Amino acid sequence: MATPQPRVLSRLRKVAMALPGATEVEAWGEPTFRAGKMFAMYANAKNHHGSGRAAVWVKAAPGRQERMVRTAPDRFFVPPYMGPSGWIGVWLDEVCDWDELADILTDAWRQVASRKLQKGVS
Repeated sequence: MATPQPRVLSRLRKVAMALPGATEVEAWGEPTFRAGKMFAMYANAKNHHGSGRAAVWVKAAPGRQERMVRTAPDRFFVPPYMGPSGWIGVWLDEVCDWDELADILTDAWRQVASRKLQKGVS
């Protein structure tokens, strides 16, 4: 059974907003997470191109998207619009490893956060 969306979004917010300087901004009708620039975007199950599954699209380092989608296509996908720029789609249902997602979000945050924000974050 899929995790109810409000609970999934609440959990995603908790992880993303724990990063220093992270803010939430609504864009395109969805919550996005930023540290100056956007590092993640929620895609709810109703609006995610009819997939019926909630997801988050996350900024990724070059080459990471291809490796993750190839090795775990049940958990990761190439999101529309942002995929050509290397972003990773992560399903937020029972296949989601929330500890791994926290690491993925931290890596994405590091790509956009200022050095001042990153100081002291391991």
